Amino acid sequence: MKQISEHIYETSLNGLYKIEMPTFKDERGFFHEVFRLDELKKATGVDFKPVQWNHSLSKPKVIRAIHTEGWNKLVYPVTGKMFAVIVDVREESPTFGKYEEFVFDNTSYDSSHFALFISKGLGNSICAFGSQPVNYMYLVDEYWDNSKAQGIAWDDPDIGIKWPVEDPIISERDKNNPRLSDLFPHKYGK
Repeated sequence: MKQISEHIYETSLNGLYKIEMPTFKDERGFFHEVFRLDELKKATGVDFKPVQWNHSLSKPKVIRAIHTEGWNKLVYPVTGKMFAVIVDVREESPTFGKYEEFVFDNTSYDSSHFALFISKGLGNSICAFGSQPVNYMYLVDEYWDNSKAQGIAWDDPDIGIKWPVEDPIISERDKNNPRLSDLFPHKYGK
């Protein structure tokens, strides 16, 4: 990862950024800023204007498959252990089909805290692992519209994600998501 500002790191996928703001701890607990809009805009050029704040809880062994809604997203899990995989599903991108993975461990006071900024065109997936549920907060810059909801198969062999759980809990919708090769057959010689 390449540091592009005091707290923001560029990953191998264009438009995916790791945000590591400092955490201030004392005998009461800690204080942590998740992100600063001005720093994000200056470092990335993205004018992120969130319009919806979402909270998802996932029990251990839940995989929420590769969702590819057309919005920018800032994600921040606050409890549990979460494995996040961000997949490039932009057809014209030089990193199409590639992914980055992150482990969030928010199971103790000493956990490190960071956020991810995920640009439009990148697929987001998570897996709750360990013994605690994952509370996952995220901001988006477009209102939810179910007609625009899209996804990619969580077990797509062309992507090859190595999930940290066996026999995952998966929604019916996510069980039926297409593979990348179904959506972009010309990219796979079909």
